[in-house]
Amino acid sequence: MRIEAYTQVQQLYNAKKATQTKNTTVAKLSDQLQISSVGKDIQTAKAALAQTPDIREDVAAVLKAKIDAGSYQVSADSFADKLMQKYEEMR
Repeated sequence: MRIEAYTQVQQLYNAKKATQTKNTTVAKLSDQLQISSVGKDIQTAKAALAQTPDIREDVAAVLKAKIDAGSYQVSADSFADKLMQKYEEMR
């Protein structure tokens, strides 16, 4: 066994490393957000959609009046045709 090799390794572990202090400049970082023109268009469309009512009162009022009066009639053939059309669209 070579003793000098052991002492050299021991000296490496015992040696204190010189610590260097670095002069670092503090970079001022800030977060930035960039919205594309498509994103802006989507935001505009969402805002316009939020302003519109969910129910078209002019159409609903006419139908409600007919239902209340008992004069609203639904054709079974028309209903079946529209039902099948929606079914085909969903497939």
